Amino acid sequence: MVSKTDDIPASVPNCNPADPADGAQDGKGAGKAPLKESCGCGHSADTAMVNGDRAHEHTEETDSKQDGNGEADGGEESNEQEVIVIQDTGFTVKIQAPGTEPFDLQVSPQEMVQEIHQVLMDREDTCHRTCFSLQLDGNVLDNFAELKSIEGLQEGSVLKVVEEPYTVREARIHVRHIRDLLKSLDPSDAYNGVDCNSLSFLSIFTDGDLGETGKRKKKGSEMEQIDCTPPEHILPGSKERPLVPLQPQNKDWKPMQCLKVLTMSGWNPPPGNRKMHGDLMYLYIVTVEERHVSVTASTRGFYLNQSTTYTFNPKPANPSFLSHSLVELLSQISPAFKKNFTALQKKRVQRHPFERIATPFQVYSWTAPQVDHAMDCVRAEDAYTSRLGYEEHIPGQTRDWNEELQTTRELPRKNLPERLLRERAIFKVHSDFAAAATRGAMAVIDGNVMAINPGEETRMQMFIWNNIFFSLGFDVRDHYRELGGDAAAHAAPTNDLNGVRAYSGVDVEGLYTLGTVVVDYRGYRVTAQSIIPGILEREQEQSVIYGSIDFGKTVVSHGKYLELLEKTSRPLKIQRHSVLNEKNDTVELCSSVECKGIIGNDGRHYILDLLRTFPPDLNFLPVDGVELSPECQRLGFPRQHRHRLACLRQELIEAFVEHRYLLFMKMAALQLMQHKANRDSIKTDTPAITETSETLAESKADTTQTDTAQTNATDSSKATDISTDGTSQTDNASTAASQTGTDSEENSSKPTTNGPVDPTATQNGECKGPLEDPKSREVVLNACKAVGSISDTAFDIRFNPDIFSPGVRFPEESADDIQKQKQLLKDAAAFLVSCQVPTLVKDCLDHSALPMDGASLTEALHQRGINVRYLGTVLEFMEKTPAKAQLEHIYRIGITELITRCAKHIFKTYLQGVELSALSAAVSHFLNCFLSSFPDAVAHLPPDELVSRRKNRKRRNRVPGGGDNTAWASLTPSELWKNIASEAQSYYHFTLQCESVDQVVEKFSLQKITLLREISVKTGIQILIKEYNFDSRHKPAFTEEDILNIFPVVKHVNPKATDAFHFFQSGQAKVQQGFLKEGCELINEALNLFNNVYGAMHVEICSCLRLLARLNYILGDHPEALSNQQKAVLMSERVLGIEHPNTIQEYMHLALYCFANNQLSTALKLLYRARYLMLLICGEDHPEMALLDSNIGLVLHGVMEYDLSLRFLENALTINTKYHGPRSLKVALSHHLVARVYESKAEFRSALQHEKEGYTIYKNQMGEAHEKTKESSEYLKYLTQQAVALQRTMNEIYKNGSNASIMPLKFTAPSMATILDQLNIINGIIFIPLSPKDLENLKAEVQRRQQLQELGKSEEPAEDRSLELEDKIPID
Repeated sequence: MVSKTDDIPASVPNCNPADPADGAQDGKGAGKAPLKESCGCGHSADTAMVNGDRAHEHTEETDSKQDGNGEADGGEESNEQEVIVIQDTGFTVKIQAPGTEPFDLQVSPQEMVQEIHQVLMDREDTCHRTCFSLQLDGNVLDNFAELKSIEGLQEGSVLKVVEEPYTVREARIHVRHIRDLLKSLDPSDAYNGVDCNSLSFLSIFTDGDLGETGKRKKKGSEMEQIDCTPPEHILPGSKERPLVPLQPQNKDWKPMQCLKVLTMSGWNPPPGNRKMHGDLMYLYIVTVEERHVSVTASTRGFYLNQSTTYTFNPKPANPSFLSHSLVELLSQISPAFKKNFTALQKKRVQRHPFERIATPFQVYSWTAPQVDHAMDCVRAEDAYTSRLGYEEHIPGQTRDWNEELQTTRELPRKNLPERLLRERAIFKVHSDFAAAATRGAMAVIDGNVMAINPGEETRMQMFIWNNIFFSLGFDVRDHYRELGGDAAAHAAPTNDLNGVRAYSGVDVEGLYTLGTVVVDYRGYRVTAQSIIPGILEREQEQSVIYGSIDFGKTVVSHGKYLELLEKTSRPLKIQRHSVLNEKNDTVELCSSVECKGIIGNDGRHYILDLLRTFPPDLNFLPVDGVELSPECQRLGFPRQHRHRLACLRQELIEAFVEHRYLLFMKMAALQLMQHKANRDSIKTDTPAITETSETLAESKADTTQTDTAQTNATDSSKATDISTDGTSQTDNASTAASQTGTDSEENSSKPTTNGPVDPTATQNGECKGPLEDPKSREVVLNACKAVGSISDTAFDIRFNPDIFSPGVRFPEESADDIQKQKQLLKDAAAFLVSCQVPTLVKDCLDHSALPMDGASLTEALHQRGINVRYLGTVLEFMEKTPAKAQLEHIYRIGITELITRCAKHIFKTYLQGVELSALSAAVSHFLNCFLSSFPDAVAHLPPDELVSRRKNRKRRNRVPGGGDNTAWASLTPSELWKNIASEAQSYYHFTLQCESVDQVVEKFSLQKITLLREISVKTGIQILIKEYNFDSRHKPAFTEEDILNIFPVVKHVNPKATDAFHFFQSGQAKVQQGFLKEGCELINEALNLFNNVYGAMHVEICSCLRLLARLNYILGDHPEALSNQQKAVLMSERVLGIEHPNTIQEYMHLALYCFANNQLSTALKLLYRARYLMLLICGEDHPEMALLDSNIGLVLHGVMEYDLSLRFLENALTINTKYHGPRSLKVALSHHLVARVYESKAEFRSALQHEKEGYTIYKNQMGEAHEKTKESSEYLKYLTQQAVALQRTMNEIYKNGSNASIMPLKFTAPSMATILDQLNIINGIIFIPLSPKDLENLKAEVQRRQQLQELGKSEEPAEDRSLELEDKIPID
C-alpha cells in the first residue's frame, strides 16, 4: 500500500516522493535490492539510455520539428545540457537495518532520501518500520535532500537504519501503515472506489507472473494437458450473457486473518499524567487466538498495558514486550499473527507492482461482490475527522489549492529537466485536487458541509470545504434565464471545463485559470473550483476588470488582459473584436463577453467563466432572420435545443481551419501557376516554391478527405511544411496518422496551431522575394477573401465567440466584419454536417474507426469534432447509407448510447426527488422499469420497514406518501419508456418507436446486459455481481439489496507530458517509416519521460508499453514483448477499467505473445477472457469479433482441437463476409484458415470448397500473377492430390475388404511455426528481415508508397493485409 506521504503539497517543487511501490519493480536476483524503475529521472539503471551524440540528434530533432513554437523549448541551445542532465548513472549503497542482513540498493543521484524510506517501507523484511532515520557515518540524512547533494555518499556507502522516538503523528502513521500492510491483498478498497485502488484480474488467467513461468515450462510436455473447451457462454452462437465471470474469484483474496480487531481504544487520549510518562495513544487489539489486549504507543515504542474494556490501568503488563514496531510486539504475543503476517507479506511482494500502485485518478467499478464489512479503525477515523487533505501529514493544515495550482504553473520551463519537473508538479497537484474536489462534492450532496449562505433555499446554496468552492448546477438568481434556465446551468460547467482545458493547454505565461472539476453525483451536478485569493471579501462588481457579469450589458476591458489573451487568440482561433457597453462606448475584447478577468490579491491575472470559449453551434441555435446553408436545412437544422449554450468543439474548429487552409493553398497555387505560365520568361524564385505548395496542397487534400481527424494533428507542423522542399511532408503525414487515437483531448495541448501562413512563404529567411510582386499579392488577397481569412495578406481564420450572443451589441464600423463572421459560423455548422459526419461514417465503413461501446463511440465523435447532440443525425445518416448492413454494429452501439443517455437525463431528475433512506429502493425500481420485462414493477418497501415508517410519520403528522419524496415510487415501465422516446425526440430529434424494453431489444437486437452496463457506468450505479433474470414476467430483476453504491462521475482537466509525447510521436513516425531500432529507442525514452511526469500508472504509458511490446515482438524479442504487454494489460485494467475496449485489445495482443512464447494454455485463457468481455460490452456481431475468433480458431487448430477450431473460424468467416463484403481479402484469408482445419481433419471436399472461394477472391482482386493467388493455387493442387489419394484408398478398401494394402495418408498436425505465421498475418504483423540491404529496399519502398498515397494514386485494395504499410505495425 502506498503510505500517505505522497500528499506533500506539490508547491514545494522538489518533494514529489516516487511511489513506494515502484521500488519492487524488477528485482534482479533475490539478494540484491529491487531495482527502482522510476528513480528521480524516470529511467531504471538498466535501461539503455540513448547515449552521447545519438541522444543529441534525437532531442534536437524532436524539439525543433515538433514544437512549432520556440519559446516553449528555448531554442536548440538547451539541448546540450538537457542530454547531460538525463544521463546521471545510478550507484549502489548498502542498507543496514536492525534485525536483518545488510543488503544492496540501487539508487540514482536525483532521488531524495525520502524515496529510500519508501522502498524500505515496502520491502518484505523492513516493511514494518516507519519511524526511522537513515544515517551515513553517524550523520542523519535530511529526508528532502537529493542524494547527489549529500557529502561522502558514493558507490558502496553504508546507510544505517536507526530507530527514532515516536511522536503522536509518527505513531498514527505507523498504525495506518500496519493497517495498510494487513489489508494489502484485500480488494475492498477497489470495490469501494477509495484511495485510487482499482481492480485487475490478469493474474488469475496467467497464474501469476508471466515472465518467470515462461522460462520454467518444458516446451513439449505442455501440449497434452491443455483443457481447451471454453465455458458454454463463450462459444459462438451462445445467447446467454452471464455477469458473474466478469469478476473471477481470486484465491489470494481469501484474506489470511492476522488479527480479529485493531482499533483505537476508548481510553484515548492519554490523561496529562500519562502524557508525561510518554504515552501517545492506546490501541485495543483482539488476536486470532481470541486474546484481548490493550497496547500503549509510547515515544519508545509499543507495549502491553493492564487496561481492560472497563478499567483503566496504564501500567505495563508483565511481560510488557516493549517493541519499536507494532508488528514485532504482535508477533511475540500471537503465533497466528506471526505466521500469517509473514505469509501475507510474501504474497504481497510477489504481486506485480502494477497491481498495487495507486492510479492517478479514481476508477470505479460498476459491479462488486458482497464484501464483508470488517472493523477498521483507520477507516472509521478517516470518516469522522474531516481529514481535510490529510492534515496530520502536512504542516499548515489544509492545502491552499489555488496557490499550489498556480505556483506549479509558474515553475521555470526553459530546458527538458525543468519542464519535466514542472509537468510532474502540475500533474501531481491536479490529481490531488481532483480527488479532494470529488470528496468535497460528495460531502456537499450528502449534506455534510455547511453552506456559506444557509438561509437560502437548497438549490441556491454555495459551499466552501477544504479551500475549494462548490456550487450546484441550477440556475440561481435567473442568471441563465435568457439562455435556457436550469438546462443552461447544467451545461455551463462542462463548457467552462472545456474552456479551462483549452486555455491551460495553450499555457500562456501570466494568464491563470481556476482549478475546475465537475462532479455528477446522485442526480446533482456540482462544480468545484479553486478560490481566487481575496474574491470572497469583495463584491463581484468591483473585482471584475475585464469582461461582463451580466452577459454583455455592462462590459469593461483592460490592457494587460488584452495583451495576455492576444497570445491565446491564434492557437484558440479567437478573434479580437469590439463590443458596445451600456453607454454605447466601444470596448475591445479578445474572448467572449462572459469571460471575466479578476486580479487576485496575489496579483495574478485570473480568467473565469470560460463557457463560451468556442463559437456557437448555429445548427442548434435558431436565430430570427438567419438562413443556414441548404445542406443544413435539408437535415432539418436549425433545431431548437434545451439551452442556448451549444457551441462547437475545439476539434471541429481545428478541422474546419485545416479544411479551409487546403482550399486556400489550392486556389493560391492554381492562380500562381497561371500567373507563372503568363510570365515564364522572367526568372524569379517563385516557381520553385509554388510547386511545393501545390504538391503539398494535393497531398493534404488527399489526407483531409480520408480522415480529417488525422490531420488535426498536423497543425503544429504546418509552419515548417510550407517552404521546405517537400521532404518533411511524408514525415508529417505519418506523424499525423499515428497521432490520432492516442488521445481525444490531445490536440488541445498543442502549443501552436496554424497562424498566418502565406503560401509563398516568408517562413524561412531566404525566400522573402515573391510577395513584393503585386500579382502574387493579389492572388493571396483573392484566396484570403474566398476562404474567409481575417487578414488579407496571409491565411488566418479566427472566430468571434460573441456573434449571436443575446444582449451583445457591436459597433457600426465593424458591421462588415460581423457579416463575415456570421458567414464563417454558418460555414462551420455546414462543415460539421456535410463533411465531418460523412467522414465518421466512412471511417466506420473502412474500419479505421472501430468503437465497441458507448464511450469509444463518443470518443470517435469527439475526435472528429462532432458533439453528442448530433447522435440522432449520425444515426439517421447511417440509415440512409447504401452500405448500411456493414454499419450495423455502429448503429447498434449508437442506439444503445442514445437510449442510455436519454435514460440518464430522466434518472437525474428522478434521483433529485429521493430522500437518502430510500436511495437503493429508488435506484432498483428505476432499473426494473428500464430493463425488466416484468410489466408492473412496483417499488416495494419491505413490510416491516413500512410499518415502522408509518408510525414515525404519524408522529410527525405526515400522511404516508404525502411528501414529495415518494413520487419516485409511482414510475411505471411504460411511463419510463414513453419518457425515453420523447426525450430521444426532443433532445436528439430521433424517433424511437418503442414502448417497452423488450420491443427495443427485439427491434435493434440490443443486449440488456449491455444496456445495464452503459446506464450504470454513466450514472455511477454499482450493482451486486450475480445473474439477473431480466426476462422473467413474474418478478422484477432487481431488489434494493442489489444496489451496492452510487459513485460520482467526474470530469477534470488531464495535464499532459508534452516532451514525452513528442518523443512518443517521433518514435511512431520512425516506426512508420521502417526505422524500427531508432523508433524503439525513442519510445523507450518517451516511456522514461512519461514515468517521470505521471508516475507509474497512466493511459499514455499504457499505449507506450503496447507499442514497445509490438516492436519487441517484431524485432524477435518475444520474452521482452511478453513482459511489456503484461504491464500494458495490467495498466489498462487498472486505469481504464477491466472491461474497457482497450483492455480487450491488450488481452488479444498478450495472447499472441504468449503463444509465441509457447504458453498455449495461457494464450487460450486470455483469448477466451477477451471474447467474454467483448460479448458483454457489445455482443457477437462486431467486426473485431471476427479477428478475435480467427485468433481463437488458430490457437485451437494448433492444439489439434479441430471441431472447436472450426466453430470459431466459421463464425469469423460469417462476420468478415458481413462487414468487409464477400469479395474482401479478409474473407479470402478466412476461407483459407477454414480450409486448413478441414485438411487436418482429412475432410478434403470441404477444404477444397473453401480454398476455391479464397482463390477466386485473390484472382479477381489481385490478378493471376500475384503471389497470394499463386500460393492459393498451389494449395488447391495439394488438396486435390490428397483428396484423390484418399478416394483411392477408400475404393481399395471397398473392393478388397479388410486385407487391402492401404497407402499411408499424410495427416499433418500443423506445426506451431505455421500457426504463428497465420496469427501474425491476421493480427497485421509482418516480419521484416533485418539485413541491411533489405532495410534499404524497405525504406525506399516505404517512401515510394507514401508518395503514391500522397498523390492519391494508391489504388491497391485497402483490405490486403500483406500490402498495407500501416499494418507493419498498426499503431492503435
